[in-house]
Amino acid sequence: MKTCKNLQRSLVLSHAAGVGDPLDDAMVRLIMVLKINSLARGFSGIRLSVIEALIALVNAGVYPLIPAKGSVGASGDLAPLAHLSLTLLGEGKARWQGEWLPAQTALKKAGLEPVALAAKEGLALLNGTQASTAFALRGLFEAQELFASAVVCGALTTEAVLGSRRPFDARIHAARGQQGQIDVARLFRHLLTDTSAIAESHHHCHKVQDPYSLRCQPQVMGACLTQLRQTKEVLLAEANAVSDNPLVFADAGEVISGGNFHAEPVAMAADNLALAIAEIGALSERRIALMMDKHMSQLPPFLVKKWRR
Repeated sequence: MKTCKNLQRSLVLSHAAGVGDPLDDAMVRLIMVLKINSLARGFSGIRLSVIEALIALVNAGVYPLIPAKGSVGASGDLAPLAHLSLTLLGEGKARWQGEWLPAQTALKKAGLEPVALAAKEGLALLNGTQASTAFALRGLFEAQELFASAVVCGALTTEAVLGSRRPFDARIHAARGQQGQIDVARLFRHLLTDTSAIAESHHHCHKVQDPYSLRCQPQVMGACLTQLRQTKEVLLAEANAVSDNPLVFADAGEVISGGNFHAEPVAMAADNLALAIAEIGALSERRIALMMDKHMSQLPPFLVKKWRR
Protein backbone atom coordinates (compact mmCIF):
# COMPACT_ATOMS: atom_id res chain seq x y z
CA MET A 1 0.00 0.00 0.00
CA LYS A 2 2.87 2.36 0.83
CA THR A 3 4.45 1.65 -2.55
CA CYS A 4 1.14 2.40 -4.26
CA LYS A 5 0.81 5.76 -2.47
CA ASN A 6 4.40 6.66 -3.29
CA LEU A 7 3.75 5.86 -6.95
CA GLN A 8 0.78 8.25 -7.10
CA ARG A 9 2.84 11.03 -5.52
CA SER A 10 5.77 10.31 -7.84
CA LEU A 11 3.49 10.51 -10.89
CA VAL A 12 2.55 14.05 -9.95
CA LEU A 13 6.09 15.15 -9.14
CA SER A 14 7.64 13.61 -12.26
CA HIS A 15 5.14 15.19 -14.66
CA ALA A 16 5.37 18.72 -13.27
CA ALA A 17 7.72 19.78 -16.06
CA GLY A 18 5.96 22.78 -17.63
CA VAL A 19 7.76 25.92 -18.76
CA GLY A 20 6.89 29.54 -19.44
CA ASP A 21 5.09 32.25 -17.54
CA PRO A 22 2.47 31.29 -14.94
CA LEU A 23 -1.13 31.25 -16.09
CA ASP A 24 -3.30 34.02 -14.65
CA ASP A 25 -5.65 33.32 -11.75
CA ALA A 26 -8.79 33.29 -13.90
CA MET A 27 -7.36 30.63 -16.21
CA VAL A 28 -6.13 28.51 -13.32
CA ARG A 29 -9.50 28.77 -11.61
CA LEU A 30 -11.24 27.64 -14.81
CA ILE A 31 -8.92 24.63 -15.14
CA MET A 32 -9.56 23.72 -11.50
CA VAL A 33 -13.34 23.96 -11.87
CA LEU A 34 -13.28 21.86 -15.04
CA LYS A 35 -11.16 19.23 -13.26
CA ILE A 36 -13.53 19.15 -10.30
CA ASN A 37 -16.48 18.77 -12.65
CA SER A 38 -14.87 15.85 -14.45
CA LEU A 39 -13.85 14.02 -11.29
CA ALA A 40 -17.31 14.54 -9.81
CA ARG A 41 -18.78 12.38 -12.58
CA GLY A 42 -17.60 9.37 -10.56
CA PHE A 43 -15.63 7.38 -13.15
CA SER A 44 -12.08 8.26 -12.04
CA GLY A 45 -11.58 6.11 -8.96
CA ILE A 46 -10.79 9.05 -6.70
CA ARG A 47 -12.01 9.67 -3.16
CA LEU A 48 -14.57 12.36 -2.45
CA SER A 49 -12.17 13.90 0.06
CA VAL A 50 -9.66 14.69 -2.73
CA ILE A 51 -12.35 16.39 -4.82
CA GLU A 52 -13.42 18.36 -1.76
CA ALA A 53 -9.79 19.42 -1.25
CA LEU A 54 -9.75 20.82 -4.80
CA ILE A 55 -13.02 22.65 -4.15
CA ALA A 56 -11.51 24.07 -0.95
CA LEU A 57 -8.56 25.47 -2.95
CA VAL A 58 -10.93 27.26 -5.34
CA ASN A 59 -13.10 28.63 -2.52
CA ALA A 60 -10.05 29.82 -0.58
CA GLY A 61 -8.50 31.50 -3.62
CA VAL A 62 -5.36 29.35 -3.55
CA TYR A 63 -4.19 29.10 -7.16
CA PRO A 64 -1.40 26.68 -8.13
CA LEU A 65 1.45 27.94 -10.28
CA ILE A 66 0.76 26.38 -13.69
CA PRO A 67 3.32 27.25 -16.42
CA ALA A 68 1.74 28.25 -19.72
CA LYS A 69 3.56 25.66 -21.84
CA GLY A 70 3.96 21.92 -21.55
CA SER A 71 0.70 20.24 -22.52
CA VAL A 72 1.01 17.26 -24.85
CA GLY A 73 -2.61 17.23 -26.01
CA ALA A 74 -2.47 13.82 -27.63
CA SER A 75 -1.78 12.37 -24.17
CA GLY A 76 -3.89 14.90 -22.30
CA ASP A 77 -2.73 17.86 -20.25
CA LEU A 78 -0.31 15.88 -18.09
CA ALA A 79 2.13 18.68 -17.23
CA PRO A 80 -0.37 21.49 -16.49
CA LEU A 81 -2.54 19.17 -14.38
CA ALA A 82 0.54 17.91 -12.55
CA HIS A 83 1.37 21.48 -11.55
CA LEU A 84 -2.21 21.95 -10.42
CA SER A 85 -1.94 18.80 -8.32
CA LEU A 86 1.35 19.82 -6.71
CA THR A 87 -0.43 22.34 -4.51
CA LEU A 88 -2.76 19.63 -3.20
CA LEU A 89 0.34 17.76 -2.04
CA GLY A 90 1.88 20.87 -0.49
CA GLU A 91 4.56 21.01 -3.20
CA GLY A 92 5.53 23.72 -5.68
CA LYS A 93 4.21 27.28 -5.48
CA ALA A 94 0.75 28.81 -5.29
CA ARG A 95 -0.72 32.30 -5.35
CA TRP A 96 -2.76 33.39 -2.36
CA GLN A 97 -4.18 36.91 -2.07
CA GLY A 98 -1.97 38.04 -4.96
CA GLU A 99 1.29 36.70 -3.54
CA TRP A 100 3.39 33.76 -4.74
CA LEU A 101 4.19 31.48 -1.81
CA PRO A 102 5.49 27.96 -1.24
CA ALA A 103 2.42 25.72 -1.51
CA GLN A 104 2.75 24.58 2.09
CA THR A 105 2.68 28.19 3.27
CA ALA A 106 -0.25 29.11 1.03
CA LEU A 107 -2.25 26.13 2.32
CA LYS A 108 -1.47 27.01 5.92
CA LYS A 109 -2.49 30.66 5.48
CA ALA A 110 -5.76 29.52 3.89
CA GLY A 111 -6.40 27.06 6.72
CA LEU A 112 -5.98 23.98 4.51
CA GLU A 113 -3.97 20.75 4.79
CA PRO A 114 -2.00 18.83 2.13
CA VAL A 115 -3.55 15.67 0.73
CA ALA A 116 -2.00 12.19 0.76
CA LEU A 117 -2.96 10.38 -2.43
CA ALA A 118 -4.23 6.80 -2.54
CA ALA A 119 -4.32 4.25 -5.38
CA LYS A 120 -5.21 5.66 -8.84
CA GLU A 121 -5.60 9.22 -7.52
CA GLY A 122 -2.38 10.68 -8.92
CA LEU A 123 -3.27 9.30 -12.33
CA ALA A 124 -6.84 10.62 -12.03
CA LEU A 125 -5.56 14.11 -11.28
CA LEU A 126 -3.05 14.09 -14.16
CA ASN A 127 -5.19 12.58 -16.91
CA GLY A 128 -7.59 14.91 -18.68
CA THR A 129 -8.08 17.71 -21.19
CA GLN A 130 -9.06 20.43 -18.73
CA ALA A 131 -6.18 22.81 -19.52
CA SER A 132 -6.72 22.58 -23.29
CA THR A 133 -10.45 23.00 -22.80
CA ALA A 134 -9.93 26.04 -20.58
CA PHE A 135 -7.75 27.73 -23.22
CA ALA A 136 -10.29 26.96 -25.94
CA LEU A 137 -13.16 28.22 -23.79
CA ARG A 138 -11.39 31.50 -23.11
CA GLY A 139 -10.83 31.86 -26.84
CA LEU A 140 -14.50 31.16 -27.47
CA PHE A 141 -15.65 33.74 -24.90
CA GLU A 142 -13.41 36.39 -26.47
CA ALA A 143 -14.48 35.41 -29.99
CA GLN A 144 -18.13 35.80 -29.05
CA GLU A 145 -17.46 39.34 -27.88
CA LEU A 146 -15.42 40.01 -31.03
CA PHE A 147 -18.27 38.71 -33.19
CA ALA A 148 -20.83 40.99 -31.52
CA SER A 149 -18.56 44.02 -31.89
CA ALA A 150 -17.84 43.20 -35.55
CA VAL A 151 -21.55 43.01 -36.41
CA VAL A 152 -22.17 46.40 -34.80
CA CYS A 153 -19.13 47.88 -36.60
CA GLY A 154 -20.39 46.40 -39.86
CA ALA A 155 -23.76 48.07 -39.40
CA LEU A 156 -22.10 51.38 -38.55
CA THR A 157 -19.94 51.14 -41.67
CA THR A 158 -22.99 50.41 -43.81
CA GLU A 159 -24.66 53.47 -42.35
CA ALA A 160 -21.57 55.69 -42.76
CA VAL A 161 -21.09 54.94 -46.46
CA LEU A 162 -24.86 55.03 -47.17
CA GLY A 163 -25.04 51.39 -48.12
CA SER A 164 -28.29 49.57 -48.74
CA ARG A 165 -30.48 47.60 -46.35
CA ARG A 166 -31.85 45.47 -49.15
CA PRO A 167 -29.13 42.76 -49.00
CA PHE A 168 -30.39 41.99 -45.49
CA ASP A 169 -33.94 41.27 -46.67
CA ALA A 170 -35.18 38.15 -44.85
CA ARG A 171 -36.39 36.53 -48.06
CA ILE A 172 -32.88 36.36 -49.52
CA HIS A 173 -31.53 34.47 -46.54
CA ALA A 174 -34.54 32.22 -46.07
CA ALA A 175 -34.04 31.08 -49.67
CA ARG A 176 -30.56 29.81 -48.82
CA GLY A 177 -31.53 28.29 -45.50
CA GLN A 178 -28.24 28.72 -43.63
CA GLN A 179 -29.31 29.43 -40.05
CA GLY A 180 -26.24 31.46 -39.11
CA GLN A 181 -26.73 33.67 -42.16
CA ILE A 182 -30.44 34.08 -41.39
CA ASP A 183 -29.70 35.11 -37.82
CA VAL A 184 -26.97 37.61 -38.78
CA ALA A 185 -29.20 39.22 -41.41
CA ARG A 186 -31.83 39.63 -38.70
CA LEU A 187 -29.25 41.40 -36.53
CA PHE A 188 -28.44 43.83 -39.34
CA ARG A 189 -32.11 44.56 -39.93
CA HIS A 190 -32.47 45.28 -36.23
CA LEU A 191 -29.43 47.59 -36.19
CA LEU A 192 -30.31 49.33 -39.48
CA THR A 193 -33.94 50.11 -38.71
CA ASP A 194 -36.53 51.65 -41.01
CA THR A 195 -35.69 55.03 -39.49
CA SER A 196 -32.02 54.68 -40.42
CA ALA A 197 -30.40 57.26 -42.69
CA ILE A 198 -30.03 54.53 -45.32
CA ALA A 199 -33.64 53.36 -45.29
CA GLU A 200 -34.16 54.74 -48.79
CA SER A 201 -30.55 54.36 -49.93
CA HIS A 202 -30.00 53.18 -53.53
CA HIS A 203 -33.58 53.98 -54.51
CA HIS A 204 -32.47 57.06 -56.42
CA CYS A 205 -28.73 56.81 -57.02
CA HIS A 206 -26.22 55.47 -59.54
CA LYS A 207 -25.15 52.52 -57.40
CA VAL A 208 -26.33 49.13 -58.53
CA GLN A 209 -24.99 47.07 -55.64
CA ASP A 210 -22.82 47.58 -52.58
CA PRO A 211 -19.30 46.12 -52.38
CA TYR A 212 -18.97 42.57 -51.05
CA SER A 213 -17.68 43.82 -47.70
CA LEU A 214 -21.12 45.33 -47.04
CA ARG A 215 -23.47 43.20 -49.10
CA CYS A 216 -22.07 39.80 -48.06
CA GLN A 217 -21.83 40.46 -44.33
CA PRO A 218 -24.65 38.03 -43.45
CA GLN A 219 -23.04 35.29 -45.54
CA VAL A 220 -19.55 35.72 -44.07
CA MET A 221 -20.51 36.55 -40.51
CA GLY A 222 -23.24 33.90 -40.63
CA ALA A 223 -20.67 31.24 -41.47
CA CYS A 224 -18.54 32.52 -38.58
CA LEU A 225 -21.54 32.36 -36.25
CA THR A 226 -22.12 28.75 -37.26
CA GLN A 227 -18.49 27.94 -36.42
CA LEU A 228 -18.82 29.64 -33.03
CA ARG A 229 -21.96 27.65 -32.29
CA GLN A 230 -20.35 24.36 -33.29
CA THR A 231 -17.30 25.18 -31.18
CA LYS A 232 -19.57 25.94 -28.24
CA GLU A 233 -21.29 22.55 -28.57
CA VAL A 234 -17.97 20.67 -28.63
CA LEU A 235 -16.49 22.58 -25.70
CA LEU A 236 -19.67 22.33 -23.65
CA ALA A 237 -19.53 18.55 -24.05
CA GLU A 238 -15.83 18.50 -23.18
CA ALA A 239 -16.34 20.72 -20.12
CA ASN A 240 -18.67 18.04 -18.78
CA ALA A 241 -16.65 15.09 -20.05
CA VAL A 242 -14.72 12.36 -18.28
CA SER A 243 -11.33 12.49 -19.97
CA ASP A 244 -9.49 10.25 -17.50
CA ASN A 245 -7.97 6.82 -18.18
CA PRO A 246 -8.56 4.11 -17.16
CA LEU A 247 -12.20 4.59 -16.18
CA VAL A 248 -13.83 2.88 -13.22
CA PHE A 249 -17.35 1.55 -13.76
CA ALA A 250 -18.22 0.76 -10.18
CA ASP A 251 -21.71 -0.65 -10.82
CA ALA A 252 -20.29 -3.30 -13.11
CA GLY A 253 -17.11 -3.75 -11.08
CA GLU A 254 -14.94 -3.05 -14.11
CA VAL A 255 -11.91 -0.90 -14.86
CA ILE A 256 -11.50 -0.24 -18.59
CA SER A 257 -8.63 1.46 -20.39
CA GLY A 258 -9.41 3.70 -23.33
CA GLY A 259 -8.30 6.98 -24.88
CA ASN A 260 -10.57 9.71 -23.54
CA PHE A 261 -7.48 11.73 -22.62
CA HIS A 262 -6.90 12.52 -26.32
CA ALA A 263 -7.71 16.19 -26.95
CA GLU A 264 -8.52 15.93 -30.67
CA PRO A 265 -12.11 17.22 -30.29
CA VAL A 266 -10.80 20.30 -28.47
CA ALA A 267 -8.02 20.85 -31.01
CA MET A 268 -10.38 20.70 -33.98
CA ALA A 269 -12.87 23.00 -32.26
CA ALA A 270 -10.05 25.47 -31.56
CA ASP A 271 -8.94 25.33 -35.22
CA ASN A 272 -12.50 26.06 -36.35
CA LEU A 273 -12.63 28.95 -33.91
CA ALA A 274 -9.38 30.32 -35.34
CA LEU A 275 -10.84 30.14 -38.87
CA ALA A 276 -13.87 32.14 -37.77
CA ILE A 277 -11.72 34.79 -36.08
CA ALA A 278 -9.55 35.09 -39.20
CA GLU A 279 -12.62 35.64 -41.39
CA ILE A 280 -14.03 38.25 -39.01
CA GLY A 281 -10.69 40.05 -39.24
CA ALA A 282 -10.53 39.79 -43.03
CA LEU A 283 -14.01 41.26 -43.47
CA SER A 284 -13.23 44.03 -40.98
CA GLU A 285 -10.09 44.92 -42.91
CA ARG A 286 -12.06 45.16 -46.17
CA ARG A 287 -14.59 47.50 -44.56
CA ILE A 288 -11.76 49.69 -43.30
CA ALA A 289 -10.26 49.80 -46.80
CA LEU A 290 -13.67 50.73 -48.20
CA MET A 291 -14.06 53.64 -45.80
CA MET A 292 -10.55 54.92 -46.47
CA ASP A 293 -11.18 55.09 -50.23
CA LYS A 294 -13.00 58.31 -51.02
CA HIS A 295 -14.10 56.99 -54.41
CA MET A 296 -15.90 54.09 -52.78
CA SER A 297 -17.17 55.63 -49.56
CA GLN A 298 -17.82 59.23 -50.69
CA LEU A 299 -16.11 60.23 -47.42
CA PRO A 300 -12.93 62.33 -46.97
CA PRO A 301 -9.73 60.41 -47.74
CA PHE A 302 -8.65 58.41 -44.69
CA LEU A 303 -11.68 59.91 -42.92
CA VAL A 304 -9.78 63.16 -42.39
CA LYS A 305 -11.57 66.27 -43.69
CA LYS A 306 -8.47 68.47 -43.81
CA TRP A 307 -5.08 66.87 -43.99
CA ARG A 308 -1.56 67.65 -45.14
CA ARG A 309 0.95 65.48 -46.95
